[in-house]
Amino acid sequence: MPAVAGQQSENTARGLLTTEQCRAKWQISCYTPTQYRQAYNLNPLYRAGVTGKGRTIVIVDSFGSPTIQHDLDVYSARFGMKSTHVEVVKWGTVPHFDPANPTHIDWAGETTLDVEMAHAVAPDAHIVLVETGANQNGDGTTGLREMMDAEKSLIDRGVGDVISQSFGATENTFPGFRSGDFSSIQNLRYAFKDAARHGVTVLAASGDGGATNTTASGKANYPYRVNAWPSSDPLAVSVGGTQLHLDAKGDRIAPDSVYNDDGASGGGLSHVFARPSYQNGVEQVVGDRRGTPDVSMSAALNGGAWVYSSYDPKRVGWDVYVGTSEASPLFAGIVALADQVAGHRLGDIHQALYSLFAQSSRNPSTGIVDVKDGTNNSYAGVTGHTAVKGYDMATGVGTIDAARFVPALAKKG
Repeated sequence: MPAVAGQQSENTARGLLTTEQCRAKWQISCYTPTQYRQAYNLNPLYRAGVTGKGRTIVIVDSFGSPTIQHDLDVYSARFGMKSTHVEVVKWGTVPHFDPANPTHIDWAGETTLDVEMAHAVAPDAHIVLVETGANQNGDGTTGLREMMDAEKSLIDRGVGDVISQSFGATENTFPGFRSGDFSSIQNLRYAFKDAARHGVTVLAASGDGGATNTTASGKANYPYRVNAWPSSDPLAVSVGGTQLHLDAKGDRIAPDSVYNDDGASGGGLSHVFARPSYQNGVEQVVGDRRGTPDVSMSAALNGGAWVYSSYDPKRVGWDVYVGTSEASPLFAGIVALADQVAGHRLGDIHQALYSLFAQSSRNPSTGIVDVKDGTNNSYAGVTGHTAVKGYDMATGVGTIDAARFVPALAKKG
């Protein structure tokens, strides 16, 4: 599996169940895009014509999915949304899809989750799916340069307003890390620097390992706190995970919690990057290091997202997906909406995000909603961070009320 990937639920239904049916059958909640739209207060934006029209979301995955357009069409029709054309860009030699190859299946699932979640939030945004031919398998040596090359190529050609990345590798797995030589990571940052120059927003899922993350083999977690790149990069907006508690309509029946069930919201201190200036206001939490995540969206298994796929002929239908791989494309949709309101790309939104956060305790019109219920991202025996009032390294500044946050970000950005 990719180190940061949407995990497919073992409890497949092949057909949609209601939230109540999911609770009765599997003891988890499962949500549709209709519920997410209500939960994040997106409907007022849609009524005002803010749908992501004229903006482009770039999604980067190894191998991709051969059925992505068909699956998005089915997904959209089921929930009364118009579909959109997915422009597929193949970078390098992308192998022919093999449904008997578990790695191809995993990445096809990741691809489907990414595309359907971005579309659910920004239904009129154009989606460009970049399929790379090298497997980003969770360590710091494989597949990342191909992904960065693909991103830089698109940026240089003027393609894309926001890039969503649902992959990552633990900083410790990069060559030279043990000796304090971080050049192997620094030498991969050229795409993000290029994005900053061209005003493109870069997002990265914060990971599903809480305050730890996987070793290079992907078969175990570090027994102490670590962080992952690109989420830890100061030029990437790190998107963590929450658990939503919703009724059948999508209204909250309890405040959001930290995602911590099938995995946990990635978050903590970078061992590579110093505290960026935009985090000076949260120095008391992060100290002199870059802290993640920056902001959070839905990611928990208990509250997972319905996704439709047909890439595996033995498993055609609906599944519940989980992970910050869901959260990153959801937030990519939010950025596309804000870009539309602003009438231009917002670029690196960190400064605007933390500025709005600084005002949020006294000004609810920022649309930033604190997650502070005392849950945490401890995982695999490694003590994590607790969701408390203000910024924390479980959910960042918190989550968002889109009807308020989107115009506030567009103005501040």
